[in-house]
Amino acid sequence: MIHAFLLIVILGGKVQSQDMYFRSVTDCNYFASQVTKRYGNYGSISGVPTKHKATAYCKPVKVTASQELY
Repeated sequence: MIHAFLLIVILGGKVQSQDMYFRSVTDCNYFASQVTKRYGNYGSISGVPTKHKATAYCKPVKVTASQELY
């Protein structure tokens, strides 16, 4: 078993992805910040429709050494 970081992506209150594992928390946090960016003419975060609001975070986990990591 080795330590890794699991990227969890939530869109509209529902978990959309929890199968991306990273060796580095820095890499994981980079992708978390990128997938939550929203472009548009919303004016502020309160203008984003609930079904389009995104949250992503990195969770430390233990995985088997043979599991594919990014």
